[in-house]
Amino acid sequence: MNKLRSIDELKEYRDSLNKVKDPKKVTISVCGGTGCLALGAESVINAFLEKIKEHKLENVGLVVTGCPGFCERGPVVVILPKQIFYQKVTIEDVEDIISSTIKDEVVERLLYCEADGKKIIYENEVPFYAKQKRIVLANNGRISPTKISDYIELDGYSALAKALKGMSPTDVIEEVKASGLRGRGGAGFPTGLKWEFCRKAKGEPKYLICNADEGDPGAFMDRAVLEGNPHLVIEGMLIAAYAIGSEQGYVYVRAEYPLAIKNIKSATAQAEEMGLLGKNILGTNFSFSLKIKEGAGAFVCGEETALIASIEGKRGMPHPRPPFPAQSGLWEKPTNINNVETFANIQYIILESGKEYAKLGTETSKGTKVFALSGKINNTGLIEVPMGTTLKEVIFEIGGGIPKGKKFKAVQLGGPSGGCLTTQHLDLPIDYETLVGAGAMMGSGGMVVMDEDNCMIEIARFFMEFTQNESCGKCTPCRIGTKRMLEILTRITEGDGKEEDIDTLIKMAKTIKDTSLCGLGQTAPNPILSTITNFRKEYEDHIKQKRCSAYVCEKLYTAPCSDTCPAQTEVYSYVALIAEERFDEALELIKEKNPFPSICGRICYHPCEAKCKRAEIDKPLALRALKRFVSDRELELERIKPKPVSRFARPEKIAVIGAGSAGLTCAYYLAKRGYSVTVFEALETPGGMLAVGIPGYRFNKRILRAEIEDIVALGIEIRTKTEVGKDIRFDEIKEEYNAVFIAIGAGLNKKMRIEGEDGKGVISGLTFLQNVNLGLPIEIGERIAVIGGGFCAMDSARQARKLGASEVSLICMRSKKRIVNPEEVITAENEGIKIESLTFLKRILRENGKVKGIECLKMRLTDFFDKDGKRVAEQIIGSEFIIDVDMVIIAIGRRVSSDFLEGKIELYPEGTIRANNETLGTSLTGVFAGGDAVTGAATVIEAIAAGNRAGKGIDRYLNNGIDSEVIKRRKRQAMPTLITTEKKMRSEKEGEFTANMAIKEAKRCLRCYEKE
Repeated sequence: MNKLRSIDELKEYRDSLNKVKDPKKVTISVCGGTGCLALGAESVINAFLEKIKEHKLENVGLVVTGCPGFCERGPVVVILPKQIFYQKVTIEDVEDIISSTIKDEVVERLLYCEADGKKIIYENEVPFYAKQKRIVLANNGRISPTKISDYIELDGYSALAKALKGMSPTDVIEEVKASGLRGRGGAGFPTGLKWEFCRKAKGEPKYLICNADEGDPGAFMDRAVLEGNPHLVIEGMLIAAYAIGSEQGYVYVRAEYPLAIKNIKSATAQAEEMGLLGKNILGTNFSFSLKIKEGAGAFVCGEETALIASIEGKRGMPHPRPPFPAQSGLWEKPTNINNVETFANIQYIILESGKEYAKLGTETSKGTKVFALSGKINNTGLIEVPMGTTLKEVIFEIGGGIPKGKKFKAVQLGGPSGGCLTTQHLDLPIDYETLVGAGAMMGSGGMVVMDEDNCMIEIARFFMEFTQNESCGKCTPCRIGTKRMLEILTRITEGDGKEEDIDTLIKMAKTIKDTSLCGLGQTAPNPILSTITNFRKEYEDHIKQKRCSAYVCEKLYTAPCSDTCPAQTEVYSYVALIAEERFDEALELIKEKNPFPSICGRICYHPCEAKCKRAEIDKPLALRALKRFVSDRELELERIKPKPVSRFARPEKIAVIGAGSAGLTCAYYLAKRGYSVTVFEALETPGGMLAVGIPGYRFNKRILRAEIEDIVALGIEIRTKTEVGKDIRFDEIKEEYNAVFIAIGAGLNKKMRIEGEDGKGVISGLTFLQNVNLGLPIEIGERIAVIGGGFCAMDSARQARKLGASEVSLICMRSKKRIVNPEEVITAENEGIKIESLTFLKRILRENGKVKGIECLKMRLTDFFDKDGKRVAEQIIGSEFIIDVDMVIIAIGRRVSSDFLEGKIELYPEGTIRANNETLGTSLTGVFAGGDAVTGAATVIEAIAAGNRAGKGIDRYLNNGIDSEVIKRRKRQAMPTLITTEKKMRSEKEGEFTANMAIKEAKRCLRCYEKE
């Protein structure tokens, strides 16, 4: 390379590069960043070189670039200039890419595919890139970081030339001040002001330092910039050096960044060779040299004074300020320190003007910000967005939301110095002041997303452990305070927390923040304070309940599957028994807590599977199907086993009002303990919603009858056609029985209170399903609209179709993703049901008293989120439309009928019965309540759980607080074999398991209950 001796020579060199450039030449851009290299990019690069040579493609070039950002999809290949985007490219794909490029075609299988199946060809149309504004990362996927000519060709060093030719140092500083650029290292101090302070400081020489000591867990922004476009940083430093009057600079980069170090050293050498570093740069009086200092990786060296000490050869420890580095820094001389991203913005500001840069961002936070997006997010990678972009745009649009349908829980910003924000913060614009006000901070740009499976106390403990390990130990608050806080957090995660620990943590956090010497100690408590503020209940659960709802703290759970089960069934044990072919014992274990195993094997929403650790490898265990297998096996044996024998050993009598799943489970629990139980049921058949509210296509009613027979065989008396309040007074029951359990369910239908709702042709979903199940006559329309998005609505729609309705429409205000579950939606549509999601019912139209149609209004998802991280819908004014129907089924929910209590028991405002969450005792001594009567309409397994809880509460009530537990805890079953290579799991939707299939499936269990 020839040395450039003037600004004109730089321009001439650039012109010559562009002149020989063939605009028709195709360039294959392959990411050579650390992330893609880890995924096999080096082999892909070599394969491209071989194929280009093999095919003798003189008009096809290859460029190995830095990180273009989309790490989740690496290795990434982009065909330029058309910007055809290929993802997850392997060696086997190279030949097809070469062939298609020659033919001007695309390889469809390598294109980015959206959730709806739509394939996207061009890079700028991929959602990950579409909402970004790239200044710092603009050329990261376009140029080779090892070729200075690539950088110069795209206006590289033209900002330096502009500053040297037509701007004074003061002009440069004023331009940077006008841009509003603030330091991207975390503190956010105005860059122009910082330069001005250093320039005006007394003392020579002046030093310039680039802080590339990127130590935050989950942060990789500076590394990617140095790896992908090191000359952009060098040019920014040159302009800064010219502005402050410095002739010597340092890039302080941690040794853990070998590729970044290699590329910045290579770039420095090339710049020196071409006369862009060194003496009399571009023939001017400006001189500047640059040295690379490799740090040992101490987090505290990210702090300015500690970093300076490290460059001086001392131990990296912070010093009190003032004096600030701008006054007395490196070797006690005026020193300016900015981080990598700050310098990388300078070229744009000088070329486009500070005023143009200031158009981006918010009032107080200008420009763009680079973030490392990681954690529980679909699109992991490096992004650059304008300041003021909301968290929800980053997480749910650019980031693609949370994997595997999990709920968003929190996002951690600012690394160990930052904090955790929740769903209530999703609409916050990202800028310095807003984040600090919410309890977090911008930091260097790490953004770690968390879902429902993250424990926030463990997150706080992790960051405190990191900070404590990285503390230099110079000041007592940080050295000792962080250690004590870590001890408390560790104790809480191990189940030894005390109620006063939360207040102790808050008090210690404030003291450490106020008295620590440097930023590390001053911000170390932030993760603790933010998690206590936003997730205090989670701390309380760990301390009081000894429970980790995320199933992360091993000492606070047995197995996620069992602990998640509302009925607390020992799932892990029955799985182990099935694996050993001990099917009878597995069923016996299930029936200790659940008298309806066959029913639950069919209709349970299986929350246990959602928490199965096996899902982290491939698919969760088919736990519901395993339960169904062992229970159905007993049915297939024609129930030849003897019925349970009733043995009344207790004199007390207990009344249960309601023979649904909650009432019968409570009766079952108590009868096994020797109590005499009488169940009062208003309907002519026991089973509650199981009998009359769920269609026969979900399960054969003989299965329900068989399981109820087993319950009755314990000596339980069920009085059907006995409505409390009508056939017998509640006071009579209270007087005759020692304890009463109210499990009446939620048997009344909620009204919509809209025009046309009352009258012929409109029926509630519950009444409709009851009439069908009881065989009562019902008039079915030809065109039916079902209103609602829950199981009752879905069952009503499918049942109406099966009964002969020619057209059935399901009208729901939810989005299609939130209607029951995906499998149900697919099944319903396959059966011919039209689903009108995001639709609001305005009124029911009538003619001559008969239903003739419904008037609806379309809705749209807003940019606001509810407490579960779901988008809130709003009506679209003027979007009214009419659907012709002759029957409407309303299934929007159920409510409780508690008139028979005559005001003797305290109720919640919505009409449900107020009961103690643990014992289910009500305000009336000796009376308990549970299931839908307390919670409102819920699931079968939740009702079973309530029945068990009530049974336990009644048992303790009648035994002066002592539990007469008769179920013996079983020794945990060890798995004989563990199959970890099988990737596919059979869906319970595909039919019943055979014995071999059940055994094979059970052996997939990871035995996460076996703690090391």
